[in-house]
Amino acid sequence: MYSFMGGGLFCAWVGTILLVVATATDHWMQYRLSGSFAHQGLWRYCLGNKCYLQTESIGKALGRAYWNATRAFMILSSLCATSGIIMGILAFAQQPTFTRLSRPFSAGIMFFASTFFVLLALAIYTGVTVSFLGRRFGDWRFSWSYILGWVALLMTFFAGIFYMCAYRMHECRRLSAPR
Repeated sequence: MYSFMGGGLFCAWVGTILLVVATATDHWMQYRLSGSFAHQGLWRYCLGNKCYLQTESIGKALGRAYWNATRAFMILSSLCATSGIIMGILAFAQQPTFTRLSRPFSAGIMFFASTFFVLLALAIYTGVTVSFLGRRFGDWRFSWSYILGWVALLMTFFAGIFYMCAYRMHECRRLSAPR
């Protein structure tokens, strides 16, 4: 059980760090604009060596909703992963008298919620980028911050799997133990 929780905690730490880095950095998309390279993230875009706050680039309503939804889901994902880490650490000190709420199970659910939120954020970003921004900028590609988001999705998913396995192992031992 503890080896599953240890593996889950490792995946969770890596996934949470990647989520925070992906959310905070400005390299979700790279493109060429007027002959020079530019890149953008969730908060700002950079042309050459000068960066500007992200504006409504697609249209007022769609642009604001697109950026805000992606940002909100990435932040929610980071918060869920962080709370999952806290529950995961507390799972190592599971008290036998407190059996109503299993900490490994709760940690696993938080990691799956984190996975779901980052999937929503990346799906929104991908859909709008391919549909609208990709047409506007001819020579473009997704960049390393965006890729870190996908790696973080995998890490939080595997953290959830590890914690669910630890929960099942704990439940099987608890139910098979003589009373």
